[in-house]
Amino acid sequence: MALIDVIKYNGNNTDFLWKFPSEDLRLGSQLIVGNGQSAFFVKNGQVLDEFSEGRYTLKTGNIPFLNKLINIPFGGNSPFSAEIWYVNKISKLDNKWGTQKPINLEDPIYGVVVPVRAFGQYGFKIASPDKFLKTIIGTIQQFNANDITNYFTGRVLSLISTLISRKIVLEKVSLLQISVFLEELSISTKNGLQEEFNNYGIEILNFYYNSINIPEDDTSLIKLKEAKELSMKVNTVGKDIYQMDRSFDVMDKAAGNEGNAGSLLSAGVGLGAGLGLGNTLGNSFSQAGGNMNTNPSPPPIPGKVSYHFVINDEQSQPYQLSEIPNLIASGHITKETIAWKTGLENWTPCIELDDLKKLFDQTPPPIPKKS
Repeated sequence: MALIDVIKYNGNNTDFLWKFPSEDLRLGSQLIVGNGQSAFFVKNGQVLDEFSEGRYTLKTGNIPFLNKLINIPFGGNSPFSAEIWYVNKISKLDNKWGTQKPINLEDPIYGVVVPVRAFGQYGFKIASPDKFLKTIIGTIQQFNANDITNYFTGRVLSLISTLISRKIVLEKVSLLQISVFLEELSISTKNGLQEEFNNYGIEILNFYYNSINIPEDDTSLIKLKEAKELSMKVNTVGKDIYQMDRSFDVMDKAAGNEGNAGSLLSAGVGLGAGLGLGNTLGNSFSQAGGNMNTNPSPPPIPGKVSYHFVINDEQSQPYQLSEIPNLIASGHITKETIAWKTGLENWTPCIELDDLKKLFDQTPPPIPKKS
C-alpha cells in the first residue's frame, strides 16, 4: 500500500467523528485540519496528541509525540503506523425527540388515568473534542448527529418521563393544563441532561417541548373532559343546585317511559327522585331563610375556601388556602393575579382580597432564576 502524502478530512458535514481511512503514514506528510475541527493521533487505543485547525508537516523535530511511536528511524521518509481521527465542533440544533410509548399518568385533579405523549427537539455541539473521542472511540469509523441522538435516546426519554410525572403529581397540575408549563419543563430537562452529556464532552445548546398531549381519539381524554365539565358546573352553581338539576332530569326521563312496566318504574323512580328533590329544595329554602335571618350564618372554615386564578390567560382549577402559599413561592401567582371564589361578583386582584393579601406577607418571594 502506498504511503500517504496528504492527510485531510473527507467526511460529510453531519459527521461529528471521522477516522482517516489509512494507518500507513510517513514522516514529511502534510496534516490538514479544517476550521472548527480537531485532529487526533491514536496508537493502540491511546490518544497521543491533538491538533487544532491549520497545516502541519509530520516531523519528529516539531511533533514530539512521533518519538513515542515504535520503530521509527530518524530522518528521511520513514514510514509509521497510527490512526488519525477528526472531530467536528459543529452545532446541530434540530434533533427531534418523542416518547415512543405514551406515559400513563393519573390526573391529580380529576382522578382519570390517561396516556400522555410528549414531543420536541434539542441542539448540541462537541464542546470537548478530546473527552468526546476518548469516551466514544471504538470500532466505529464515523459518528454523526443521528448516532448521538440514538445513543442518548434512553436517557433523554427517562428524564422527560420523570420530570413530567413529578410536575403533575407533586404540584397537582391537571394534564389539561400541563401545556402552560412547557417552558419551565424545557429548562429543567436541559439542565438535567447537561449533567449526563458533560461526561461525553457534549454541550446541550437548547431543549424544547413542542407539545405534551393526549391522543384525541382516546376514551380517557373524553372522560377527563367530562370530569372537568362536571367540576366546573358544581363550582359555578353550587352542589345543592346541581343535585336539584339532576333530580329534574331523572324525573323527566322517568315520566317519558311507556307501558305498564314503564308506568310502575316511572312511579318508583319519580317517587324516589321526588323525595330527593324535596329534601334538596327543603335544604335550599332553609338556607335561603337562614340568609334572611338577622343572625347570619358564620363564614366557611378558612381552609375550605377555594379560589380560582387566571394563569397565563387560562382559568386554573380550584385551590384551597393551604395550597396557595406554594403557588406564591413558585411565582405562578403574584399580587396582581386576578382571583375568584364563590360569592364574588367579579374577578379581583389578589392584593384586594384580605385572606389572600395576608398570604403574600407570610410568603418569601420566588428565588431569582440564574441568568
